[in-house]
Amino acid sequence: MTTFSLRKSESMAARILRGLLSSPKATIAAVICLILVFSAIFAPLIAPQNPYDLNEIDFFDAKLPPMSEGYSGMTYILGTDGQGRDMFSAMLYGLRTSLAVGVTSGLLAMLVGTALGLIAAYRGGVLDSFIMRFVDLMLGFPTILVALMVLVVFGQGVGKVILALVFVQWAYFARAVRATALVESGKEYAEAARCLGIPAWRIMGGHILPNCLPPLIVIGTIQVASAIAAEATLSFLGIGLPITQPSLGLLISNGYQVMLAGLYWMSVYPGLLLLVLVFSVNIVGDRLREILNPRLAQ
Repeated sequence: MTTFSLRKSESMAARILRGLLSSPKATIAAVICLILVFSAIFAPLIAPQNPYDLNEIDFFDAKLPPMSEGYSGMTYILGTDGQGRDMFSAMLYGLRTSLAVGVTSGLLAMLVGTALGLIAAYRGGVLDSFIMRFVDLMLGFPTILVALMVLVVFGQGVGKVILALVFVQWAYFARAVRATALVESGKEYAEAARCLGIPAWRIMGGHILPNCLPPLIVIGTIQVASAIAAEATLSFLGIGLPITQPSLGLLISNGYQVMLAGLYWMSVYPGLLLLVLVFSVNIVGDRLREILNPRLAQ
């Protein structure tokens, strides 16, 4: 069973890689995603300045336009903000925060939604109806509205934002997993496993769950992009992440306040970076949907 699962996983990975490489648009988007991810991971090594270390910031360098030289002799490629922070460095650190929040919330939402979807498909009856009606209720409200309500109750903070995003995203995974699990439960291999006396929880976790991975991968990729955009929206509104842990959305918000004064670079550059990030992740997610969906592949 382990060997079969390993081969199946390898074939899926090979199919995904081959499908991405066969589409120039998806290949470019995947390369951009990798570059942004590595830039976020190694931001302390790439950034010429730690924008949140007061010892490295010179207030006299505030609001300098792109390609300006500061009093310390440092050239600011993308200019500086109102506190004298290098915008290039601030964007790398903001990208790091946005990706961390988006990926973490996406993975946690996947775990919660997958567990509830499998429970609903396994137990059925009243519990299934209760979980799915709650899923319908969650999907009936706008994502930002629900996240706003959660943050109003619990307050600001990275953990609070992740909690809010998990609360609004798990329903997508639960619905997809339940639908796939119900289909797989009626197939011959599941019937054979039940005839052999294998416990139902082992059938759901060891046999049916691996077949739920294709839709989970697709939904997970798209929901990461949605989480990054939602977090940026919340931070732009001033109720997301605190000032001590700024993301791209907070950088856009800070620059937006002085955009009419001609200081466009403080808001435009973080906005372009956020646009490229969300757009490239969505392209990869759409391509994965085409690869892993047999009907679309045909």
